Amino acid sequence: MTPKPKIIYNLAAGKGNAGKVLPKVEVLLRERGFEYELTPTESPGHAQFLSQEAAEEGRELVVAAGGDGTVNETINGLMRARQNGHGRPALGVIPVGSGNDFAFGMGIPNETGRACDTLVDGKRRTIDVGHVTGGDYPQGRYFGNGIGLGFDTVVGFEAAKITWLRGAASYFAALIKTIFLYSRAPVYELVLDGKTQRRAFLLVSVMNGQRMGGAFLMAPESHPGDGSFDLCLAGQVSQARILPLALTFISGKQGGDPAVKMTRAQKISIRAVDGTIPAHADGETLCTAGEYLSVELLPAALQVISTVDGSKVRAR
Repeated sequence: MTPKPKIIYNLAAGKGNAGKVLPKVEVLLRERGFEYELTPTESPGHAQFLSQEAAEEGRELVVAAGGDGTVNETINGLMRARQNGHGRPALGVIPVGSGNDFAFGMGIPNETGRACDTLVDGKRRTIDVGHVTGGDYPQGRYFGNGIGLGFDTVVGFEAAKITWLRGAASYFAALIKTIFLYSRAPVYELVLDGKTQRRAFLLVSVMNGQRMGGAFLMAPESHPGDGSFDLCLAGQVSQARILPLALTFISGKQGGDPAVKMTRAQKISIRAVDGTIPAHADGETLCTAGEYLSVELLPAALQVISTVDGSKVRAR
């Protein structure tokens, strides 16, 4: 008999809001006749252990209930699991975190009832997965939504310190603070599919999904199963220009700014020439002052439960 789907539930996600909505989630799933086993996470990193264990038990579906950090840990567990003759489980998501950017990019509704409907419907799409090596992870770390380097990473670090706001509100408050902390862009040597460029970068976003920070469309045209990363590269601008430029990311129109370049690649390396690399993967810290990162795309690596019909998603 195939084991029931495993729900990995982070009660602390959304600054504790996930724990408050757990009874609602359980009622919604029970009303829909969805059978499952639920295990709460107990500490950072526990979701990775639980998802790897669930995969090696031969479960066909593992559900991350939490925010982007919970999803990232779950993806890492699924990707690292020994298959033991089983296929890799599909990933389901119940977005009860703050930003829920992975869910947004994968076509998973943010509203809890609709997210449960999506999970029960079981429609699958196949997505690419990223792998980044360097910083605090010389052995590498997988990611589903994207990695960020530079300004937006420091904003994320500052947003995590703000406990009285949630989601995009905390990110906006942190954005204002970071303008004064991080206005001088470091110089990076960036290699995209073998082509090298060296200049000052205020931020570098390597996206598989579309959004970061709960509101900022770093790569509005990105499709997570098209076999390539979408990159957003922002060069040095004056301190007075940082806020107006940052606000264009909300609508995804930053590509029209002369300081911003949108491009695509499959293999990427970044080396700090002047300054260091603060970086995150799906909001989880990769390094605060790194020197080198290497990023590669693993095509068609994972199935995700989504409202999007995978058969209708075309590579560009």
